[in-house]
Amino acid sequence: MSNSGENKATTTPHIVKEELIAAGNWVKLEKTTYVDPAGKTRTWETVKRTTRQTNTDADGVGIIALLKRTLHRDCVVMVKQFRPPMGCCSLEFPAGLIDEGETAEAAALRELKEETGYIGEVVGVTPVTCLDPGLSNCTTQIVMVNINGDDVVNINPKQQLGEGEFVEVILLPLDEFQAKIDDLLRKEKIVVDAKVYIFAMGMVQAFFKPSELPVLKQ
Repeated sequence: MSNSGENKATTTPHIVKEELIAAGNWVKLEKTTYVDPAGKTRTWETVKRTTRQTNTDADGVGIIALLKRTLHRDCVVMVKQFRPPMGCCSLEFPAGLIDEGETAEAAALRELKEETGYIGEVVGVTPVTCLDPGLSNCTTQIVMVNINGDDVVNINPKQQLGEGEFVEVILLPLDEFQAKIDDLLRKEKIVVDAKVYIFAMGMVQAFFKPSELPVLKQ
């Protein structure tokens, strides 16, 4: 429900200037001066990556990879790794930055191979989406990939991790995706990427309540 208080939009909001506050190897902090819908000039602290390539509006890709094997349930290929900003491990979709000249599809297949060892086929890709728009301009494209687990190249996949990368591959059955994540949360000190949990909630809806819409408690 919208709030129709005293704040009335009379101006098209726009950026006035962006000033560098601090910069590192991978990210920078800027002071963003902008005009709000009421015409008032304000400032915002904005985090940006320094690595976005010229050929894309997306910083990176996230990969929803579905492993399909004969006589096995379909599994979502997940990665677990220590994330210093969180101070603990996180459960995420495989992901990575887009290199210069790469498409989102090519970046997804490359990152999937490096992080998990699996080789797959792209079956879908989203538009450019934001990640945390109140903090950063970071963007991603989610790429859907099917993996033929019966193919010899995917029977014993070998990761191709770079120096300083420590990634554990975890396979979670699609039809119990949210339940298995909840089990991990009860057993370990781990955080779950928001995209992962929202996908898990959607899978519960699709599998068990496809004709219902979720009803939120007031």
